[in-house]
Amino acid sequence: MKYVFLMACLLVFVNVKATTVYEISDKEKVSYSIKIAQKDSLSDLMEKAWNISWTRFYSEKTNLFYDYLSSYEKGTELGHLPDAKEVKMQKPNLMGYDTGMEDCMISAGTMLSMIVDKYRVTQDSELRKYAQKVFQGIKRCATAPGDSGFLARCVCIDDAKSIYITSSRDQYTHAVHGLWYYYHSPLCDPGTRSEIAVILASFADRMKRNVTKENNYDFLKADGTRDARGISKMWQVQAHEAARLPMIYAAAWDVTGKLEYYDLYRFYINEAIAQSSQITDWKQPTYSLLQMECSLELLASLETNPNLRKKIDSVMSMVAIETINRSVRADDNAKKLDLTMLGSDWRTGEGLNSKGSYRKSWYCIRESGEAALAALMSNRPFPENQKYLLEQAILRLNYDKVSSNGIFYLQAAYWKARERGFQ
Repeated sequence: MKYVFLMACLLVFVNVKATTVYEISDKEKVSYSIKIAQKDSLSDLMEKAWNISWTRFYSEKTNLFYDYLSSYEKGTELGHLPDAKEVKMQKPNLMGYDTGMEDCMISAGTMLSMIVDKYRVTQDSELRKYAQKVFQGIKRCATAPGDSGFLARCVCIDDAKSIYITSSRDQYTHAVHGLWYYYHSPLCDPGTRSEIAVILASFADRMKRNVTKENNYDFLKADGTRDARGISKMWQVQAHEAARLPMIYAAAWDVTGKLEYYDLYRFYINEAIAQSSQITDWKQPTYSLLQMECSLELLASLETNPNLRKKIDSVMSMVAIETINRSVRADDNAKKLDLTMLGSDWRTGEGLNSKGSYRKSWYCIRESGEAALAALMSNRPFPENQKYLLEQAILRLNYDKVSSNGIFYLQAAYWKARERGFQ
């Protein structure tokens, strides 16, 4: 079945700082119509993205999706990943940055929530086993070596156990959101729900134990030491990060019913939303806005105070408006970049280095999906021009030659749009 969004010729949107205008020219409309006629439907392309996600980015050995490809030849796609010796030596850094092992939990949370949305649309019972695979990957990272409640970013394929010792609040945000989303879906069986409750409780216990003034509100690395970069800090943070801590407590309370988690959630929630509403400079990367929406969506679904719920909805709407600018930016960048580009081996090249040329192509694909997905998580209508830009992001890729895990986010946005009823 064809899945083609309506296009808009001119739409004007106002955010907190300026007016964003995106006009689709007559030339673009003609070119776009030709692309629609010549290419597969969006649903067919999303099926290609699905298959590639599982055959090229995923490892059956660890049940994890890795960040990028360094080859399109079968069996060598992930040849750049660190081996067990390198990970144990914490090479090239304590986070696994640039190696392809830095964002496995972010990807897992995104994929797990996407599978739930896909099931809601398709009712395909085969998705049950895929959801279970993703869950097993999160479980592996949540039970990897380290102090209780530590969530590893990723696990080394080589030995299926070695980890980098520094995680981040971003990894927790997506993993918690994905587990909670899965927990409340018909895909999740009672036994898995019990396991999710244990995992989320361990996360909450770690936060309660470590996120203190004495530790500068840091949940600590796997070895129990403080993170110097600040990426493990959970309180007294920036506006887009303020809801992350109460989100974890709220999720743990929701799945366990334990009042100690409820009390912690209530202790932080009002201040967290007040801080969240102060996001006005929009200097944050788009992935931060998506994570902000993940934390707020979970909190909004559990909040019973109508005034506070209204404030949460207002913040989510404000973020959704800003994502229009991000969709436009990603579309503009895509026209200047080689989106078939492969990543390099971090040992001899740049890997995913933030200053490298590959990172721009890799993230452009991801940002298109992140921006659309963040917008779709709010209660606002999904703007017509943003629908068009999401279509463009899906249509322009050669799925036989795409090396970015950004295709996870495009799928998540597509199925979220379908789940919300957009045809």
